[in-house]
Amino acid sequence: MIKNVGESTIEEINIEDGFYVLHFQNESAEKQIFERIINSTFIQMHFCLKGSSKFLFNSSSYTFDVLDNRSILLYNPQRTLPINLEIHPKTTLISILISIEKFHSLFSKESGYISFLSDENSNKKYYDDTEIKPTVAIVLQQIINANVNSAIRELYVKGKIYELLSLHFQKDETTIGEYCPFLVDEQNVLKIRKAKEIIISRLAEPPSLQELANEIGLNIKKLKEGFKQIYGDTVYSFLFDYKMEHSRKLLETNQYNVNEVGIQVGYSTASHFIAAFRKKFGITPKKYLQSLS
Repeated sequence: MIKNVGESTIEEINIEDGFYVLHFQNESAEKQIFERIINSTFIQMHFCLKGSSKFLFNSSSYTFDVLDNRSILLYNPQRTLPINLEIHPKTTLISILISIEKFHSLFSKESGYISFLSDENSNKKYYDDTEIKPTVAIVLQQIINANVNSAIRELYVKGKIYELLSLHFQKDETTIGEYCPFLVDEQNVLKIRKAKEIIISRLAEPPSLQELANEIGLNIKKLKEGFKQIYGDTVYSFLFDYKMEHSRKLLETNQYNVNEVGIQVGYSTASHFIAAFRKKFGITPKKYLQSLS
């Protein structure tokens, strides 16, 4: 289920009974509010990939933030922890809600080193605030940018969530290099994120791959490999999709004609923009506007 609120989206993916995922994307300039009743049998895991969010409890008398590149884990079997969430502007957040029973079934053999699963802690509340591991960040981005048929999207996300959990709770960091030798270096992850910010900020006149690589301080090979790992696509394929989504939103404002929108996203002629838009959405910009009215 996907709910759109202006420039924001909230997607809910049901993995199975007692196990689901929420994806919050607030691209607006205003904070968005999300509320959900969650009973005390659920573990909550919140991963903030960009921006920040605030959780409010007890009629806002108690709050805590989920900051950029941080993950929060909450579990309190003694009281309910309903989600009352402020999603700040320009924020991307993924939340995993899983019943303790389901969680036990996944990690029964590992309960010895996941502290809140041990017998002595089974009825105690648990809170954890950690930096998102680079390998976990990769999986989160793959979930967000999954370019798969909608019919199998839930299956794809389910597999990725299982992978995410195993990586998040993995204690032996020495094995991470086998998963992704290049991105184990957090500095490289930050450079790739910077590359994405650069091409988005200059979408009308993007730098060449060599210029981009020079600007972020990586060679082209590592730039291409890293971008593909994190965002699931090549640099320019990612930029093309972003341009088309941005142009679609511009058209919906009714403030610009087709030619003006094309120029804003980097097309010197209307015909080139129209061809690109049709390739992405299967419809011309003009017919898309007509469909809105």
